[in-house]
Amino acid sequence: MKISQRAQNIQPSATLELSNKAKEMTNKGIDVINLSVGEPDFPTPDFIKEAAIAAIKAGKSDSYTAASGILPLRQAIADFTNKDYGTNFSAQEVAVTVGGKFSLYVLAQILLDDEDEVLIPLPYWVSYGEQVKLAGGVPVFVQPANGKKVSVQDLENARTKKTTLAIINSPQNPSGLVYTKEELEAIGNWAVKYDITLITDDMYSKLVYNGTKFVSLLDLSDAIRKQTILVNGLSKAYAMTGWRIGYTVGPIEVINKMNAVLGHATSNIAAVSQYAALAAITGNQDCVKQMCAEYEHRLNTIYPLIKALPGVTIDKPKGAFYMFPNVKQTVIKTGFESTEEFAHALLEEAHVAVVAGVAFGMPDCIRISYATDIDSLKEAIARINKFIEQHQ
Repeated sequence: MKISQRAQNIQPSATLELSNKAKEMTNKGIDVINLSVGEPDFPTPDFIKEAAIAAIKAGKSDSYTAASGILPLRQAIADFTNKDYGTNFSAQEVAVTVGGKFSLYVLAQILLDDEDEVLIPLPYWVSYGEQVKLAGGVPVFVQPANGKKVSVQDLENARTKKTTLAIINSPQNPSGLVYTKEELEAIGNWAVKYDITLITDDMYSKLVYNGTKFVSLLDLSDAIRKQTILVNGLSKAYAMTGWRIGYTVGPIEVINKMNAVLGHATSNIAAVSQYAALAAITGNQDCVKQMCAEYEHRLNTIYPLIKALPGVTIDKPKGAFYMFPNVKQTVIKTGFESTEEFAHALLEEAHVAVVAGVAFGMPDCIRISYATDIDSLKEAIARINKFIEQHQ
């Protein structure tokens, strides 16, 4: 059968590929420690599950809802967003989607024409570029001059007449780096000057550590806010990956077009998930604080252990639940041709799954998730250290 050129140009998700391989090995009885996937190891809080059960018993989950979600949930998201950012969004400026990933996909569909260019800072989440290509756009990956976070000058150097959009992710997946207010203001003012739409991917906004203050583009001036579309979701902060709840908040003309696409693509997300999401957002937020505190403890415990691995260099993350060490010297010392080869051997021999940095546009690095228990993390790092020593 003929496969479209568009589909042929798309690469599968490297994070899911590695995770699936790790799960296959686990199913064979192999003791694999999987640090490849961005999924909280906590269960969804009970009060959220109970709200879902109550919705099922009340018959609320039996029927279609509006494509963009039930009104109480959209209103709760608007209120939640307004409280966090000091904004004034209405329920009509909210669309609920099948995870934050689908929010980003639909935005690409409605914002991009063929050959429109999208600036994507390195390192980047694996799906940004592929979603842009699926919409006919051109992803332009922007290398930070300092090797860490992009500056306005980096973005300006990459800008052309075809640049229409830029995606800013903070806290960043895969590095855990967090943009400061000053850095975001500079980027926001640059976008306003050149009429470039900004998508702020705030998926990890609730997960910042060691006194770090999270700032969003939506926290800034009215001019910057008007240029910005928010994408967020409940998967990470509320340990609800399986419920698939994402959302977009932005100008009503954008949301209306999103709703039109949603109506033809997915219709509504599962109704029961919407009632679970409503409970999560309007309920007691202590669960988020508790999970955040545990992630901080893990970060502070294993960061020095990873930093001490032979050949490794790393900046301490300030958010999300990933570390992104540079292992170029480690790979050279151990005789591997690439970090991909290193990561595959690590899985096969030491039974530790990590993701090679090429999936995020930085081939000298690997992504390590610390969304697992502290004992498993310590054991994984011990295995990595032994693996390196054996190959030196």
